[in-house]
Order: sequence, then C-alpha cells, then structure tokens
Amino acid sequence: AEKVVDVVGLYLSAPTNALVLSLDEKTQIQALDRTRPMLPLRPGQVERRTHDYKRHGTVSLYAAMDIATGKVIGKITKRHRAIEFLQFLDLVDRQTTEAPVVHVILDNSSTHKTNEVNDWLEAHPRFQFHFTPTSASWLNAIESWFSVLERRAVHRGVFTSVGALREALREYVAVHNKSYAKPFVWT
Repeated sequence: AEKVVDVVGLYLSAPTNALVLSLDEKTQIQALDRTRPMLPLRPGQVERRTHDYKRHGTVSLYAAMDIATGKVIGKITKRHRAIEFLQFLDLVDRQTTEAPVVHVILDNSSTHKTNEVNDWLEAHPRFQFHFTPTSASWLNAIESWFSVLERRAVHRGVFTSVGALREALREYVAVHNKSYAKPFVWT
C-alpha cells in the first residue's frame, strides 16, 4: 500500500520543479517477416494473414515518459541487462539536465537493483527511484504506452530485418512525441 500511495501521489501531485518519469523496458520485441503478404481488408472481411513467419532477431526498447508532457525518451538495445539500463539512465540524464530533481517510477526488475545501478544513483543524487509494488506494473504509466506501441507499430508490422524493426520503433517514438504526446492524467 505504501508503494501505491507513493506512485499515485507522484501522478496526482508531482513535486514542484521536479520531473516525473515513468520508465520501463519492453524486451524481446521480435522482427517478424510474414511468409506471405497480409490479405487486405474488405467489407465484411477482417484482416487476414498467414500463421507462419520468419524470425530475424529481437530488440529491447527502454522508454521513459515525462508525465507532465507525455513525451518519451527511448533507446533500442540488442540485450536487456543492467549495463543497457545504465546506458539508458545516462541518456535520460543528458536529456533532462534542466530538472533539478528527477523522480523515476519503475518496476522491480532485477536489472534496476544491481550494485552498479545503486552506484549510479549515488553518483547522480538528483535521481530518485520509486518502485511499483510486486505484480503491479499496471501502476506504471509507460505500460499503457507500450500497449499502444504494440498495437500500432509492432503487431501488424512486417520486418525483414532487425534494422527495419529498429527504424519503425524510432519512427514511432518520434511521431508520438511530435503529434500525440499529452500529459498523463491518473483516473
């Protein structure tokens, strides 16, 4: 209950002059290439596609959404380990220099709690982590954004390479930030 109050409190009343980020990673996004083209929609006919596909590899997407604006900082990596998480934190640090305090809402992934991450936090005192309760990742606003990303950019996508998937993810983040970003409102 204490963690719920902490996280929801950040959504409802962010501290003055502080940045609140909802952060997580979407791991193992597959670059799938269908063996045949999708069949087009027709009146009375749903979209159809083959059940088989070729796998070209996977990527992980680290993302941090600014609760006040809805804009997302993203980084695509080959793997999902603490070292990639630290690289993403460095990126977030570089892109949020104007904020004197950064509150980060994240889940209890083991990559978020390594000794190296704790050392990074000590070296970057303006960052404060707020962990969601175990099995309550739904409290993390970025999860909703990942759901929309999955439906709009990945699920129906045809990716002939990992590079094509990476480009589609980068484009989705850019378009989101330019045209669709809006403040997160807790209801």
